[in-house]
Amino acid sequence: MAALAWLLIPFVAAVCAGLWGSWANRTRKARSDGPELDGYARFREAMEKSHTGARGA
Repeated sequence: MAALAWLLIPFVAAVCAGLWGSWANRTRKARSDGPELDGYARFREAMEKSHTGARGA
């Protein structure tokens, strides 16, 4: 019976890890990358504009 108790500990840990993984991943489906990509596009445009008037070698 003690062996079953020791086997139950990793089983419960695996179930808890699976539940936590499902819960942690659920927010990524609802959130899109739109605002982050828009900010990156604005950053790239600003960098290109600042380098347009620079002297090249």
